[in-house]
Formats: sequence, structure tokens, C-alpha cells
Amino acid sequence: MGWIAAILSMFIVSGALAQSALPPTPAGKVLAELLEAFNSGDAAKAEAFDRAYRPSDPIAGMTALRAQTGGFELVKVETSDATALTAILREKAGDRFARLQLSLSDGSEHKLTGFRLDPVAPRPGLGPKRLSLTEALAALVKRQDEAAVADSFSGAVLVARDGKVVLEKAWGLADRERSLPVTVDSSFRIGSMNKMFTAVAILQLVEAGRLGLDDPVGKHLTDYPDKDIARKVTVRHLLTHTGGTGDIFGPEFDRNRLKLKAVADYIALYGTRAPLFAPGTTQRYSNYGFILLGALIEKVSGMSYDDYVEKNVFEPSGMTSTGSLPESETVPGRAIGYLNEGGRLAPNTATLPWRGTSAGGGYSTVGDLWRFVDALQAGRLISKNMLDQATSTQVQMFGLGFAVVGEGNWKGFGHNGGAPGMSGDLHVFPKLGYVLVSLSNLDPPASTRPLEFIEARLPEMP
Repeated sequence: MGWIAAILSMFIVSGALAQSALPPTPAGKVLAELLEAFNSGDAAKAEAFDRAYRPSDPIAGMTALRAQTGGFELVKVETSDATALTAILREKAGDRFARLQLSLSDGSEHKLTGFRLDPVAPRPGLGPKRLSLTEALAALVKRQDEAAVADSFSGAVLVARDGKVVLEKAWGLADRERSLPVTVDSSFRIGSMNKMFTAVAILQLVEAGRLGLDDPVGKHLTDYPDKDIARKVTVRHLLTHTGGTGDIFGPEFDRNRLKLKAVADYIALYGTRAPLFAPGTTQRYSNYGFILLGALIEKVSGMSYDDYVEKNVFEPSGMTSTGSLPESETVPGRAIGYLNEGGRLAPNTATLPWRGTSAGGGYSTVGDLWRFVDALQAGRLISKNMLDQATSTQVQMFGLGFAVVGEGNWKGFGHNGGAPGMSGDLHVFPKLGYVLVSLSNLDPPASTRPLEFIEARLPEMP
């Protein structure tokens, strides 16, 4: 069946029948052609659509969006007239929904004058239904089996409930050149997930009375180059991404990535920068802010960052396969990351930093990350009162170094990490007892998809 015919027909969404026919209007015709061209993955079709309707911001340039979504299918038309239409779409690769707003010019030759695509929450009756735990796990395995065959997932997934691992499984290849498979013990680069370890280390020092959340950076880093950051940016600002301390990635990083071997090297390169905004007035994700937290850990503890987290975070948690050793050192079981270069998977070696840092770039396993959460919730790393503060919303979607998302029973915490050739997610839902971990050696959102899938189907009751 052709795509145009398919979107005009009845289809099943999460077990419930949903009908939505495109209206017989110019706007309906254009949307049908848009979906067919976008979903086909055929560059010639996309370019033909652009020539006919969309000369600027062409859909032919949306290859990354198509790869992430698998294309879209029509769920319902919300509003419609001759030259305007609003519709709800569902991505084919997962459970995300989006609202498309489309408008056309008047006249005999219609052109797209408006095109907007925004994510929306699943509408009642359109999201997937809750399953039993056994059914949800089986559905996840089936989905991941299919994703592995399609080469859209390579990695490992762990699901635990109430302190017990109920699924731990691996798919794909850790080393494509040698055809080495991923195992549940494979370690993956985890990007910004390292920030959780940095946050815990800082909060340990706060509980020990050696740091204060409202201490300015300069209280401890007395020779810090930029005086505004030294005087005005606090530990709390750094943990909540509200210090205005900026990023580390860009042309300077690319030129110096193999020279940046220690926290001090990053400060030497970036330390003269002034804050991007008045500290505490807004929020902007800051990798450099977590470099500064690493510097504070080293200054206050008298240990290197890596030695501190090894002794005070990894060892008490039983994490034996987590670290930040340089890329020049062989790490048994560490998967090679593969980035997508125009449809071809290539090792991400040339993009990697010298080693992981307090801002990210280390490596871990799904089992070690589960053990980290177990130690965290058991009070072996920080007090339960401090954990409650760290995982409660402080500013927008962040606590103290942890992302905080959801509501009700599904209010949770964790962190993700992503860069070319690496993708990781940790989601913890304390009220329901779930810990979900996904790691992949492919581009984002490879690790996110399985967790979105299982979260939408897991039971809320025992």
C-alpha cells in the first residue's frame, strides 16, 4: 500500500482504533505529499516537494529528523480550511507525538508560507496502554530485536524494580571491524552522565562541611582568572546550570582536545571568560560549570578528581567497570562508538577528548549504573535528606546535578549523555521502584528510544 493511501485509511494506535482522513483541500493535498516525500527517505522526492512548495528551509535537509523519528504517520486532523491545517502526527520509530501547523499562500499555485512542528504529550486514548511487567518486558525485547536487525540500536538495556533486576540484555556490535558483540558487561562512553558522579562528590563534601552550596568559586579557587566568576558564581549555580559559565565544545576544544588532559588544562584555556549572564538570573546548560566543580573537588579534597570519585563514589557502590581512563589506554570490554556519516557508520575516535572529565566523557556499564542508584538510594553515598534535595526541582528541570522530570508516580530523576557515537540514559522512578538504564555506542537518541518505549508500557501497580 502506498503512503498516501495508508494515511487516508484506518490504522491502529496502541490497541485503539483511530480514524482521520485528510480533507480534500489544497492543504490536505500538500500534507499528503509532504508525508510521502519525508517518509520515503528518497532525496529526489524530497527535492521535488521542495521545488513545488517549499523553496526555503527544505525538507530535503531534514535527514537527521527522519532518521530519529522513522517518519510520521497521521493521527488526527485538529483544524482545517482550504489553505491551513493543524494535525497530530505520531513518529513511526517510537511513541512521540507532534503537532504540525501548515499554511499555504492563496492563488492558483500554492506555496508553503507556514510550517511548524512541535512535540506534544500523547492524547488520551492514543498513547500505548499499560501492560503487565512480563508483557512490557517482552514487548521491549521484541522492539529491540527489531531495532538491532535494522541497525538502529547497538547497546544494552537494564530494567530493575524494587531492587531486583528483571531484564538485562544486549544487542549489536561493540567492535564492527572485529565483529565483537555487545554484552551486558560491555562498557560504553556515557557523555554527561558523569555529571551525576560529580554532583554526588560535591554533595559529600558539603555534608562533610568542607564546601557550602552558596560558597563562591573564588573562596576555594583563590587564583581563578575571571574575578566575576570567582566572586559571583556559587557551587549551587554550577550544580543547577545557572552560573553562566558556558560550554567547552567548539573550535577551541577541537584544536586542543588532545592537550586537555586535566581539569587545570581546561581552566587555563577557558578561565578568563566572563559569565554569559548575571549568575542566578537564568539557566543555560554548562559543561564548563562541571569542570569547575571538578576543580573544587580537587582543591577541597586534596585528591585528583578521578581518585576522589573512585574512592568515594565507585568503590562504595561496587562499580568495578566505570572510569575515565585516557583513550590511549586499553579498557577491556569498552565498546567502540560509531557515528553516522551520511548513512555510513564510522568510529568516533577523532571526536573524543583525551579522557573523561568531571563534565562527562567517561565510561560505564548498565549494571554499574544500577549499582550506583542502589547505593544512592540506600544512603551509602549521601544522606537521604541530601538525595531528596538533589533530586527535587531547583531550577526548571534540574535538581542539584540531576535532571528531574515527570509528575505524580512518574516523577523521576537521572541524567542522560550524548555525543556522536555515544548515547546513554538513566531514569529512576522512586515511587514505583523502577530503575531503567540504556547505553548505546550509536548516535543519540539510540539509548532514549527503549526507555521511552518501556516507560509508556510498564505497570503502575504491583
